[in-house]
Amino acid sequence: MKEKIERFLKKKKKEINRIAELYPEEKSLLIDYEELERYDRGLAEELIRNPDEVINAFEDVLSGMNIPTIVENPRLHVRFHNLPKEKGYSLMIREITSDYIGKLMAVEGVVNRVSDILPKVSVARFYCNKCGEAHDEPQPTRFLREPLFCRNCKRRDFRFVPDESEWTDVQRLQIQEPLELLEGGEEARQIEIWAEDDLTGRATAGDKITETGIMRLLPPRKKGSVYYKFHEANFIEGIEKEFEELEITKKEEREIKKLSKDPKLYEKIINSIAPSIYGYREIKEAIALQLFGGRVGKKLPDGTTVRPDLHILLIGEPGVAKSRILQYVTQIAPKSIYVTGKGTTGAGLTVAAERDEFAEGAWTLKAGALVLAGGGIACIDEFDKMSPDDRSAMHEALEQQTISVAKAGIVARFKANTAVLAASNPKFSRFDPYKPLAEQFDIPPTLLSRFDLIFPIRDVLDKELDKEIADHMLKMHKTGEEMKELEPEIPTDLLRKYIAYSRRNVHPVLSDDAAEKIKEYYVNLRSSGGETVKATPRQLEALVRLAEASAKVRLSDTVTVSDAERAIKLTDFVLREIAYDESTGQIDIDRIVTDHPKSTRDRIRVIETIIQELINESGDGMASSEDIIEEAKSRGIDRFRAEQILIELKTKGVIYEPRHGRYMLTEG
Repeated sequence: MKEKIERFLKKKKKEINRIAELYPEEKSLLIDYEELERYDRGLAEELIRNPDEVINAFEDVLSGMNIPTIVENPRLHVRFHNLPKEKGYSLMIREITSDYIGKLMAVEGVVNRVSDILPKVSVARFYCNKCGEAHDEPQPTRFLREPLFCRNCKRRDFRFVPDESEWTDVQRLQIQEPLELLEGGEEARQIEIWAEDDLTGRATAGDKITETGIMRLLPPRKKGSVYYKFHEANFIEGIEKEFEELEITKKEEREIKKLSKDPKLYEKIINSIAPSIYGYREIKEAIALQLFGGRVGKKLPDGTTVRPDLHILLIGEPGVAKSRILQYVTQIAPKSIYVTGKGTTGAGLTVAAERDEFAEGAWTLKAGALVLAGGGIACIDEFDKMSPDDRSAMHEALEQQTISVAKAGIVARFKANTAVLAASNPKFSRFDPYKPLAEQFDIPPTLLSRFDLIFPIRDVLDKELDKEIADHMLKMHKTGEEMKELEPEIPTDLLRKYIAYSRRNVHPVLSDDAAEKIKEYYVNLRSSGGETVKATPRQLEALVRLAEASAKVRLSDTVTVSDAERAIKLTDFVLREIAYDESTGQIDIDRIVTDHPKSTRDRIRVIETIIQELINESGDGMASSEDIIEEAKSRGIDRFRAEQILIELKTKGVIYEPRHGRYMLTEG
C-alpha cells in the first residue's frame, strides 16, 4: 500500500511544496477522491472501508518525504473530499446507520451549534511511578489512554504530565439536515462533528457544509449497550448556499435567457406565485420581487453594508389565505423556514444559549430560524401571537441583518441575511379603517416600520367578487382542463432556477434616470401637505431595493425608469392602504411608525392646552373633566375622543386626578 501511496504523492509535489512554504498556516494536503479512484480503484475502496489505516499510511509517507518547513517535525494531515453520491459514499444524516461504523463517508448539513475551541491531548507523556521511565502514548480517541505496561519494569502504574504532552485544538459542531431536503412533516435529524487542528474555526452557525469523516461511537456514561454516534471530521468544506446552490445546466440557462426576453415576463411570474389563490395581484408582485431581492454586497464608503433583502408583512382578517401564501413561498424558496408565532420563542428565532454536557457544563450558542434560513426566506405566521419579549429580539435581525448576543458570558454576532415574510391578524379579527394600524395590532410600531411593504387584506362583502373566488376555488376540487388552469404559467422548477440564476449573476446598478425618478417621488411625497410626515428614509431605501429586484427579474444589470416606476407604484399602493388618515385626507406615515398619527398628536396637544387654560382660570388649580370635554367639543374634538385622550394622559402620568372628575398637570 505504501508503495502505491508514494507513487501517488510524487504526482502532488507542487501542492506539497506549497504547504511547505505556507506551514503552519497550511497543514493539510487535500486529495480529490475521484482522482485517487482513477489512480487506483482498490486503494480508493480501501480508504472507504478502512479509513484509519489508509489515512495513517498517507500521513506516514507524507511525513517521510522530508518536506522543508520552518518548523522541525511538522504535523501534516491528508484530507479527502468529493466522495461520490451515486456510490452511496455521501449520505443524509438519517441514512447513517450502524453499518457505517468506522467507515469514511460524506454528510451534508446546516451548522446549528458551534462549541468553543478547546485543547485536546494528541500525544500524552506518562511517567512510571515505580521506575520513572517516560512513555509517549498517541491519543487517537476522546478518552485518555495509558500505556499497557512499562517497557522497563513491566508495571502498570503511571502518572500523566500535561506540561510535557503534545496538544492540538478540537471543536465540536452540530449539524442538522437541510430543511429543503425534508419531505412532509419530517423532523430534521442532527449529528455531532468533532473537528481537530486546522479544521477548527472553519464553520459558524447557519453555514451549510459538506463534511467528510469517520463514524465513531461514544460509550454511554452508565453501563449499557446503546452507544452514541458522532463524526470525526477529516475535511470540512462550505457549500454555496441559498438559491445559488441550485445546479443549472447549459440547456436550462438557454431556457432562462429566452424567458427573460418574454414581453409578458412580469405577468407570467406574478401568475406563477400561488396560482391556486385568487387575486392579490399587488401582494404576489411584491413576493416575486422579494424572491429576487435587491443588489447583494452593496457597501457604503464608511464600510456599512446595505440590506438587500425585502421584508413583507401581510395583515389580514381570518380566512383570506395568508397562511397558504406563506406555505407556497416556503416550497419555492430553498433554505426557507416556516414557523408560527405561538410556537416560536425569541431564542428559537435568533440564538439560544444551551449547556453543553460534553464540555463540562459550559454554555454554547445554538442558531435559531433567522440564522438557519440565511440567504432564504423566513415565513412567520401568526406574527402577532408572539410574546412582546420574543418579538423584540427581531429588531436588529430585520434591519442590520445580524444577531448580537450576550448570553451566559458569551458575546457573539451571527449573520441573519434572511428575508422575512410575516402574516398577522388584527386585534379583534376585523379592521377598523379609522384607527391607526399601530393601535390595531399587537406589534410595536418600531417593528412595523422595519417592513418594506405592509399589505392589509380585508374580507370585503362583494357579490361579484365572491362569485369569482368561489369559481376559482372550486376548480381545485375538479379534474381535467379546469384544474389545469390553476397550474403556474412558469413551471415551479424553472422559476426556482430562474430566480437562482438571477441572484447569482445579476447585480443591477441604479441609472441616473431611475435615481431621479425615485428622488422626485420621494421629495414630492415628503413636501406635499403641511407638517404631516408622509415618508421616511426607510421608504426611500425600500424603493431602491424594489427597483433593483425589478431589474433582476429581467436579468438586467441596469435599473431603468420602468423599474423605478414599478417600485413607486407598489409603494404608493401600500401607503394609500395603510397610511391614509381619514380625518386629514392625507398620507401619514406616523400611522405605522408611531403610536399616534399627526392628527391624534394634534388633538392631544389641544386637550393639554385646554387643561392648562382651565387650570389658570380656576381658583383651586384644577380643571373638571366636563369643562375639558365641553371646550374640546367647541374645538372640533368629539366626546369619545376627548375621554380617550384624558385616559391616555392619565395613564402616561401627564395629568393626575386628586379629586374625582378634576385634573391637574403633573408638571407644575
